[in-house]
Amino acid sequence: MNILEINNVHKQYANHKAVNGVTFSVPEGCIFGLLGPNGAGKTSLIRIITGITKADQGDVILDGGKLDARHPSKIGYMPEERGLYKKMKVAEHLMYLARLKGMSKPDASNAINHWMEKFDINTWRNKKVEELSKGMQQKIQFISTVIHQPRVLILDEPFSGLDPINANLMKDEIYELKSKGTSIILSTHRMEQVEEICEYMVLINQGENVLDGSVTEVKNRFKENLFKIKYKGDLPDSLPNNIKEISRKSGEIVIQVQDEKDSNSYLDSLIRKGIYIQLFEEILPSVNEIFINVVGETKAAV
Repeated sequence: MNILEINNVHKQYANHKAVNGVTFSVPEGCIFGLLGPNGAGKTSLIRIITGITKADQGDVILDGGKLDARHPSKIGYMPEERGLYKKMKVAEHLMYLARLKGMSKPDASNAINHWMEKFDINTWRNKKVEELSKGMQQKIQFISTVIHQPRVLILDEPFSGLDPINANLMKDEIYELKSKGTSIILSTHRMEQVEEICEYMVLINQGENVLDGSVTEVKNRFKENLFKIKYKGDLPDSLPNNIKEISRKSGEIVIQVQDEKDSNSYLDSLIRKGIYIQLFEEILPSVNEIFINVVGETKAAV
């Protein structure tokens, strides 16, 4: 089942077409990467999903129904540009934002206590936001985004400015929310993060989605039949006609085969020659490599 469906969505500002027929679906309970270069239309699309602006054309289906005034309470959105009120005290700020999301005061108070204990920041409860470090402010922003238990959580560059320890803490919270059924949309320029934590992805460029699917499917779509072999023994100098040598160093060779099945026959021939195989693995392109190639091709076609 899909928690979110974007169907042929368009958005234009004056002479600029920010979103041009974007269509994709976000499966329920997954971590989904929303990718694209600067100016691709990601922010415009997020604003449409969150109800900040309306699409000129097309539909947004959230939790089985067309987007309407009731849906923002089911969404949590943490923008890249953090929006905390610097002069407010932390606990007061969280209470204010929780109440804006429709929570009762007792429920909001319980949720604030839970998250402040979870992040071990009770001592900051009565501090003004401006007294907090950037990383601490990011924690407060995150709490304010998830405090009302949204069905869909949109995180725009959530790891920006975080040290490795706090970045791992954030990842752990994302995984825990996912395990409880929250669907998470991660918008980031850090492709290694997409590779590490996202299950599905869509790549938007120049207002259009140019690539989407599960991360595994996308990587397999762009594979070039490359294989790495680590071995002990004397490898034959010549290779079969259907196999191309890409690189070779002591105890390791990278080959490209015409057909996937050719890799098995070559491996079998090496074993029969008495060569000890330590490693045999397919080399798939990284999300970063796919991003560069697809965006580059799109620009070249314009």
